[in-house]
Amino acid sequence: MRLNGEERALGAPQDILAFLAAQGYDPQRVAVERNGEIVPRAAFGDVLLAEGDRLEVVAFVGGG
Repeated sequence: MRLNGEERALGAPQDILAFLAAQGYDPQRVAVERNGEIVPRAAFGDVLLAEGDRLEVVAFVGGG
């Protein structure tokens, strides 16, 4: 699978929530696009990732 344009080994099937945690992302502070479609945050635990998926993760950063 590809994460933000970089190839990543997925290994065993996992949902977006588990994948984000493994990559060090806080699921409450990101937006996720899978294969060109925005994934609602409420569905992160329901959507399984597969080899060949393209994932774009954008982290929100506070500041001012």
